[in-house]
Amino acid sequence: MPDEVLDCRGQRCPLPVINLARRLPELPVGAVVRVLADDPAAAVDIPAWCRMRGQEFVAAHPDAYDVRRTS
Repeated sequence: MPDEVLDCRGQRCPLPVINLARRLPELPVGAVVRVLADDPAAAVDIPAWCRMRGQEFVAAHPDAYDVRRTS
């Protein structure tokens, strides 16, 4: 279960990634955020952002992506 859900449905990329980048530092290390995003580009952008920022991409679900804060 995610610790928080960030609803970015209806937003075009890069907005879901920008919102994730703003919210994640406010959460404790180890917290999992589920990003709800229906823009097809999110399937590529969110995992790529995690790799670039050293965060853990946990899982992809239909129109949802789980990210764990690692630092």
